[in-house]
Amino acid sequence: MTTYDDRASLTDLTATVERVRGSVEGVIEGKPEVVRLALTVLLAEGHLLIEDVPGVGKTMLAKALARSIDCSVRRIQFTPDLLPSDITGVSIWDQQRRDFEFKPGAIFAQIVIGDEINRASPKTQSALLESMEERQVTIDGQTYELPSPFMVVATQNPVEMEGTYPLPEAQRDRFMARVSVGYPSVEAELQMLDIHGGVSPLEHLQPVAHAHEIVKLIEAVRGVHVAEPVRRYAVELVAATRTHPDLRLGASPRATLHLLRAAKASAALAGREYALPDDVQALAVAVLAHRLLPTAQAQLNRRTSEQVVQEILQHTPVPAAPGRQNGFGGLGRTVPAYPQQPPRSL
Repeated sequence: MTTYDDRASLTDLTATVERVRGSVEGVIEGKPEVVRLALTVLLAEGHLLIEDVPGVGKTMLAKALARSIDCSVRRIQFTPDLLPSDITGVSIWDQQRRDFEFKPGAIFAQIVIGDEINRASPKTQSALLESMEERQVTIDGQTYELPSPFMVVATQNPVEMEGTYPLPEAQRDRFMARVSVGYPSVEAELQMLDIHGGVSPLEHLQPVAHAHEIVKLIEAVRGVHVAEPVRRYAVELVAATRTHPDLRLGASPRATLHLLRAAKASAALAGREYALPDDVQALAVAVLAHRLLPTAQAQLNRRTSEQVVQEILQHTPVPAAPGRQNGFGGLGRTVPAYPQQPPRSL
């Protein structure tokens, strides 16, 4: 694996991410925390599920992120008649060569936008499972690698359920994080009228980062140091979801891995070479809540998965801060002890 200088990598990461963040925030006004989470998932090699009511900018956010990076982009409009082969590709008989030729589907892109993913049938939804987890596609016994970086940004409307197919637990578990855009503030909505009133800002949005830069930044994020107490803290948070009385399905070991990767990306975005319990706390709701299934009694009591995760954060002890620990990648640089702060969320 290529080794990058730690200081240079974090400096480059901060500068590149600021350019991308500024580009996306020029389209999505008043939602800096949502944009930050999307960038965190990108650098953590995850996939993002954007779930909210119509008209709040779900698809706009996905398109703005994709257009801000100079990489291949495909958009899939999920409909009930969409076939799995439309996503993964299909082998077609070539009369001249007298052999089958593989025609790649829409999944063969670096950023794939899945619009209204819950409108496709479960069979079509399952076509994404292998590609999202293993970053490859297997067709007729032949395996095809997907490009790097690779990220699926899917949107869905949780309110209008007519003619939709809810994502199964296996599919939801492959999304690193779920975010709701939410309604803008009055000031942000007024600014939106000024900017979007004449022409869509997406039309003039130009790439501010290249795909190879993102690949290098992902490598840098992999080297962020996570102390053993912080890793144990993440494991305890996830384990608590499996025994909570209000949940009939807790988070999987994949959720623990996703929480750790997201915490490392969050630390790097903050310019740190090491992860803090704060990074885990800030991302716990976004990473864990969509994977959990409340019990029938909890649903009757109007208890949401987000509330359960917040309760777990309040009752799980935060690891005591050591005097000092090794820094980025265990290279021996001393760093300040991580602070103890109350739970927060993005």
